[in-house]
Amino acid sequence: MDLWRTLVSHGVASLPPSELDEDARLLTITVPVPRAKPRTIRIREGPRGRARIDVLGPAPGARIRRQLRDVVARMLNLDEDLAPLYAAAASDRQLSWIVSGGGRMFRSPTVFEDVVKTICTTNCTWSATERMVGALVAELGEESAGGLGRAFPTPAAMASAPEAFYRDVVRAGYRGAYLRTLAADVAAGAVDLEQLRTASADDLPDEDVAARLLALPGIGPYAAAHVMMLLGRHSRLILDSWTRPKYARLNGGRKAGDRQIERRFKRYGPYAGLAFWLFLTRDWVEDSTG
Repeated sequence: MDLWRTLVSHGVASLPPSELDEDARLLTITVPVPRAKPRTIRIREGPRGRARIDVLGPAPGARIRRQLRDVVARMLNLDEDLAPLYAAAASDRQLSWIVSGGGRMFRSPTVFEDVVKTICTTNCTWSATERMVGALVAELGEESAGGLGRAFPTPAAMASAPEAFYRDVVRAGYRGAYLRTLAADVAAGAVDLEQLRTASADDLPDEDVAARLLALPGIGPYAAAHVMMLLGRHSRLILDSWTRPKYARLNGGRKAGDRQIERRFKRYGPYAGLAFWLFLTRDWVEDSTG
């Protein structure tokens, strides 16, 4: 696995409570811990190609260390089998570079966090997204052991915040009602987002996952495709105001319609959306493969 490419695999990965240090090539993040205060950790490259986890603040006990290893494995998406993607990319001149370990998408500790952050990217500038997510974490997130950071707020914390908070502090605009409704539904158990990450494709096909996401407040086709990519469901391409122009630029300046783009990546089958994303983001990391 190419750890640094995973840590910078998409913009949402850099939003609070994450903080990327591009010079040191590490990520600092505060994550929830069951039956304990959140912990602030750093993830960086370790010896022999392994990821190293540094736990900041008070020394953790064995139980918390195990839980942190589990949550980091989930965030780094270590259980996803990308062998079929690599096999298809090996003969693709523009994507063969990924077979050296690219392709894993960084995930938040919970699906709820990824969905909320994705809603905060819709129809706005990136600075507005950073402001909204930053306010949610700073005002509603639980402080970590040692006071070194705050975790992403729980559904209950977000549901309990009044409408004025989303209007005046988060300045979420129309998204405020969506965020409050989503948080209340998840907190009450009416919506189970975490099941979307754990269910197999046999038990819950991509079309059903997409339908469930599209039924959520504030989730349209772009947001559904983005969340699906973070769930390891890669059949849909993220087609929006950033990906279309970027594809045209990489395609020699030639614009292409959505159907044409989809045909280009059809060979990747259930990995088509991931192949498209990797094609667009190769230049996010300095390339030493030539």
